[in-house]
Amino acid sequence: MLTFGDARIDKIVDLDPFVLPASLIFPGRRLKELAGEDALLSPHHVDFAADAVILSLHSFLLRLDGKTVLVDTCVGECKPRPRRTDWHDRRATGYLDRLAAAGVRPEDVDVVMCTHLHADHVGWNTRLQDGRWVPTFPNARYVMGRDELAHWEREEAANPGGHNHGAFADSVLPVFASGQVERVEDGFALTPRLSVVPLRGHSPGHAGLELDGGRHGRAVFCGDAIHSPVQVFRPDWSSGFCHDPDRAAATRRALLERAADEDLLLLPAHTRLAHGFRVRAGATGFRPAMV
Repeated sequence: MLTFGDARIDKIVDLDPFVLPASLIFPGRRLKELAGEDALLSPHHVDFAADAVILSLHSFLLRLDGKTVLVDTCVGECKPRPRRTDWHDRRATGYLDRLAAAGVRPEDVDVVMCTHLHADHVGWNTRLQDGRWVPTFPNARYVMGRDELAHWEREEAANPGGHNHGAFADSVLPVFASGQVERVEDGFALTPRLSVVPLRGHSPGHAGLELDGGRHGRAVFCGDAIHSPVQVFRPDWSSGFCHDPDRAAATRRALLERAADEDLLLLPAHTRLAHGFRVRAGATGFRPAMV
């Protein structure tokens, strides 16, 4: 648990470790270029011997101003994901138990914020009940960016259930059917101190959530704008999953520059062990300071 002024932030882990070959997450890049940073990166974020990047899949649970906000909902359970065996038909993961251990029941969640709609960010939007997908968080508004939704609606119309691991069909459409989806624009305020900020590139409408902590500064829940601390050292390394790698790199560099200038706390969706990091700028580039 992390306190940020009067806000409480918990990580609710769904899957850790989540190991990806470097050739998959950073195609064409060489992790051994970062061997000099092994004191920070190894063994928790990079396995240099296996040439692999190690991630976490987690939600952020944010409580402030009387609101309970869940940022991203990971992979979920019972979801058919045959292309990824570690996501496929998962059972008894303990995710909802960990949510309960943080003091929150599904019905207590006021807002589910989806930074984007990839399968590993929307899975717990729904759960299987009596053979059908129903919203996991029955009293929540599910906040999704207008541009992001428009992209995946086009994909779904062209190939129903056959894209993005089928996640739009089983993890997004059911919350449309329940009337809980709220399409929002960049700048939308969830509360007076929480606003949606554009972080395009990883997906067409990728967005973050910025928290104004007053004298404590600002924090940005930045989704997949940054997958790994590796990208703090190498901002130009976009993932193999990015819709627009060049734009993703430009977004990431701008975010890192702002973080260094303003001492932002960055809270990515896949950083292991720590909640996130602050960024320090030096003569040779950026460095993460884990928090």
